Amino acid sequence: MTSSSTDLLATGQRVIRREAGALQVLAEGLDGNFSKAVGLLMAAKGRVIVSGMGKSGHIARKIAATFASTGTPAHFVHPAEASHGDLGMVAQGDVLIVLSNSGETTELADILAHAKRFGIPLIGVASREGSTLMRQATVGILLPQVPEACETGIVPTTSTTMTLALGDALAIALMEHRAFTPEHFRVFHPGGKLGARLLKVRDLMHKDPPLVAESLGMGEALLEISKRGFGVVGVTDANGDLAGIITDGDLRRHLDGLLTHVAGEVMTPNPRTIGPEALAGEALALMNDRKITCLLVTLPATRKAVGILHVHDCLRAGVA
Repeated sequence: MTSSSTDLLATGQRVIRREAGALQVLAEGLDGNFSKAVGLLMAAKGRVIVSGMGKSGHIARKIAATFASTGTPAHFVHPAEASHGDLGMVAQGDVLIVLSNSGETTELADILAHAKRFGIPLIGVASREGSTLMRQATVGILLPQVPEACETGIVPTTSTTMTLALGDALAIALMEHRAFTPEHFRVFHPGGKLGARLLKVRDLMHKDPPLVAESLGMGEALLEISKRGFGVVGVTDANGDLAGIITDGDLRRHLDGLLTHVAGEVMTPNPRTIGPEALAGEALALMNDRKITCLLVTLPATRKAVGILHVHDCLRAGVA
């Protein structure tokens, strides 16, 4: 018997609604043990070790990765491998998070005993209140009794979704308590589009901008433009402050008798600039909006040019 597309769609919707409902029950059921768990994690002098078997192990890996990427040193330890030497990865000063829907997973026995032996705080996550894991835990977080998403009730679906969301909740609570910023986040995510989006102007700018004095003849100013390769040159006043910029448009407008002028007579005064702490994406948007290829970088509240950013610098870094 084949299912119609309508039946398949209904199944998908049922599963998602059932899991969404379970997350609502989980959120409403969180109590003081969640806060105690966060307190244990904040007090850790070592790392957060996350462990679980089977599907819980897959969730544990993701939770450990989320902690690590948000400023909490963490890694996953497989409970079976722990029994064959990897217990050495779990040391005093660490905090353990152990996941098991039943709370009776056999492979967890050695890691639970290790925690007891060395006084390592243990956060247990399970759906059975009187289970071995919950009895052994320093702090136990009980998952609500809600049905799995499948009609047979045997495939880990709703339970793993709740565990994953609980891990995210712990990580974000730590992150917000520690005032973890996008700048911190970029340190742990230097690659890919995410890292590119968080790059700042100072990360990409050239720190020796092309500059000439207002009084410099245009013959020498042209040499500076040609030598530096940006197609523009900043013009400074007697105090060294940025007074203007010379672009190819300015050169075309003064083409007749160009070499008889000085830089201050050819420049466009008060050019648009950007600060070194601005996001590179903001700089790229500004260049696109103004239809320009370069921005001089100036320090806040001053007109001192400390760098130059070219549109190609942004594109090479993946900023878009």
